[in-house]
Amino acid sequence: MRTAVFLDRDGVINRNIDGDYVRNWEEFEFLPGSREAVQKLLRENVPVIVVCNQACIGKGLVSEATVQEINRRLVAQTSAAGRKIRAVYYCPHRAEDGCQCRKPKPGMLLEAAADWDLDLTRCYMVGDAISDIEAGSAVGCTTFLVKTGRGSRALQERQNWKTQPDFIVENLAQAVEIVLKQREEPIW
Repeated sequence: MRTAVFLDRDGVINRNIDGDYVRNWEEFEFLPGSREAVQKLLRENVPVIVVCNQACIGKGLVSEATVQEINRRLVAQTSAAGRKIRAVYYCPHRAEDGCQCRKPKPGMLLEAAADWDLDLTRCYMVGDAISDIEAGSAVGCTTFLVKTGRGSRALQERQNWKTQPDFIVENLAQAVEIVLKQREEPIW
């Protein structure tokens, strides 16, 4: 069984749009250092999988084809050393739809584990919201909360969280450094 790094998209890789969604590629803006952080993982042959809630589809604000195109371009723009993001899993549902894939439920992580033969207890989940941390923790991933995106605001509610992240970091680049440092230890 293999390991991987799961990344939330909006707020971890690219800027969140406050009160709205990334509706097209023109609105997609990489956070400083995030593209390079993804590429660093890829150059080190660490599998990267994106898992993101995209309720904008269920709300009828953005078509599924548009989200797929944004994700396709994300994969193309982050490829390095002949490697690319393995997959992008997204939940198109609204919170009230009660699906099993929308974070904080771990459905996307479980699907990826089945598709890629992953040992989730050896995987990492990097996100900017407590829902990312809860999804990763539910399946045994080591979790990182980044302070980018919604992360800094989320930390203000930390005392109310039932699940705490394993690491709190400034950004994706810092999370990647920790992952790669742990990779040197015999967990891989």
